[in-house]
Amino acid sequence: MTRQFENEANPDIHSRTTAREILDDFRGETLDYWVTGYGTGGTLNGVGRVLAKESPKTKIVVCEPTDAQLLGSGIKQDRNPDGAPAAPHPTFKPHPMQGWTPDFIPKITDAAVAMQFIDRVIPTPGPDAVHWSKELAAKEGIFAGITSGATFAGALKVAAEADKGTNILCMLPDTGERYLSTPLFADVSADMNEEELSISRSTPGAQLKI
Repeated sequence: MTRQFENEANPDIHSRTTAREILDDFRGETLDYWVTGYGTGGTLNGVGRVLAKESPKTKIVVCEPTDAQLLGSGIKQDRNPDGAPAAPHPTFKPHPMQGWTPDFIPKITDAAVAMQFIDRVIPTPGPDAVHWSKELAAKEGIFAGITSGATFAGALKVAAEADKGTNILCMLPDTGERYLSTPLFADVSADMNEEELSISRSTPGAQLKI
């Protein structure tokens, strides 16, 4: 109802909030790369246009699914007069990154492309997205979703090619509890195993007697 894919209020709020927070956090330092994905395109558009103006040396990298390389294809999106998609994009295929890259290029995302501040588009395979989402939780304690894993995979590619000392900001846009019923947690049993039960019993106050 808010027409989030076309509504300019979407990127505008990111220009006024998310972008300002990023610039404040990197004040006095160099932000060499900003790596993000896109759903509606609000974050990409709103933050990207501010970085392009106020931090022009920052390279902006956009990630999208390998099976749905809409931006990477260079094929234009058919639109209705109101900016809404007239048909699905011809290169779209289903992918596991829920909330990321719908079956069309949003008008707000198209506007970001038209501003020409995107330096690189990186495709990310679905298995890589799931893998790195799990790794973020297991090794960094960051309980993030599949789209975050996908963006992180793209950031790792950037890091592998970047000079030592490069500052890379990777956007992790969602939290893991949204994905409990998805393949991301398919190998996690609903019941605790013996190791988990042992940890539970060793925690003060964790044992309840009914």
